[in-house]
Amino acid sequence: MLKKETLVFLKNVIENNNREWFAENKVKYEEAKEDVLELVAKIIPELSKIDPLISSDTDPKKCVMRIYRDVRFGKNKDPYKNNFGIWFSSKTKGSNEPGYYLHIQPGKSFIAGGYWMPEPPHVKLIRQEIDYNIDEFKDIINNRDFKNNFKLGTGSALKNAPKGYDPADPNIEYLKLKSFEASMSINDEEFFKPTLVNKLVTSFTTVSPLVAFLRNAIDV
Repeated sequence: MLKKETLVFLKNVIENNNREWFAENKVKYEEAKEDVLELVAKIIPELSKIDPLISSDTDPKKCVMRIYRDVRFGKNKDPYKNNFGIWFSSKTKGSNEPGYYLHIQPGKSFIAGGYWMPEPPHVKLIRQEIDYNIDEFKDIINNRDFKNNFKLGTGSALKNAPKGYDPADPNIEYLKLKSFEASMSINDEEFFKPTLVNKLVTSFTTVSPLVAFLRNAIDV
């Protein structure tokens, strides 16, 4: 479980997203980060049991994303993220590949699995895999536990059929996808329960067939 102070810290970041406040509260940030790292350390060995490509001796620090934002190119110049992002995959920190994600943000936390915005060569391979193995793909996303908990993201889908695919294809909605991830929300109160790790790992287990399908598509 997490300490309530960790979410309180994130709420305060939302209200005081400036370098002066952050410097004055650096100790509270370090305490919150350590709390998150302790949670990640408990998740990793359990996740490795359901996904053999996740090493049980993964350093938790390689899973927790930086709280510092890159403000060079966006309109939002807030220097800090208002969340803790945690990424579990078979490669090193910062890599973009199929994997699992935990987003901790007061009132907006979620659990996810899949492949977020892959590069065009991988998008092409994944579309091909979905096209060739549509029944397997549908079995995954129509699984009862999956449907009851996760929602496949469609916000970044193409408006038109991708080149080489028939617009009348009954599965064209899946072939239009540019990002291949599914997510489910998690209530703030869940983070304070002793059952948290079990809930997270159970959720990752539910979405793991999608991760495996995507890995197979790009031959990981």
